[in-house]
Amino acid sequence: MPTLLHRLLRVLEQFNAAHPWDHNAHYHPWILRQLPRRFGSALDVGSGSGDLARLLAERADTVHGIDSDPQITARAQESTPPAAPVTFTTADALTGIPAASYDVITCVAAVHHLPFTEALAVFRQHLAPGGSVVILGLSRPTTPGDYLLGTLASPLNAAMSWLKNRGRITPRPVSMTARTQPADMSFPEIVREARAVLPGARLRRRLFWRYTLVWQHR
Repeated sequence: MPTLLHRLLRVLEQFNAAHPWDHNAHYHPWILRQLPRRFGSALDVGSGSGDLARLLAERADTVHGIDSDPQITARAQESTPPAAPVTFTTADALTGIPAASYDVITCVAAVHHLPFTEALAVFRQHLAPGGSVVILGLSRPTTPGDYLLGTLASPLNAAMSWLKNRGRITPRPVSMTARTQPADMSFPEIVREARAVLPGARLRRRLFWRYTLVWQHR
């Protein structure tokens, strides 16, 4: 039975590789639901292709996206209408954030590339009173719950791949073509360190190998 399950998961992995879809963009509507209908300024850390930054601009007066990859940053700016209140900069997430405070700070699938505790401290430093930090992150599976969610996600991922691509073999979305590295922190470690820096932060495991973190600066 374990061998059969392993083969099934392998088939699902091959199918998902041929029919990729953007797991991060799947959570963009959820991220927006955590935010006010209108706010002044937003910072998107690890902005990638700029999709989330452009969505934030529909509610914000100004949005600034930063990413360490100059090529993807340039493409994000090119894909953004000139009239949109969005700018993108190639910068380090820990040292390159403009000296300002923001009403909203988002970070999608990027914080595991950074020193976690230090990154959260920088986000807190740049968050205005009453503002919100919303993170979509990746964690290293270590608990039975992690592995159960991963097992459940595999067939659901295949179903989403089929529905979103209508059975066609497609290239990887632009937002998923940047170099990535596996997460090295477990979810319990993330919860412990996050709440030490952001007291009262709400964290939850999610499908498709993700977790969410939401914190309001009271």
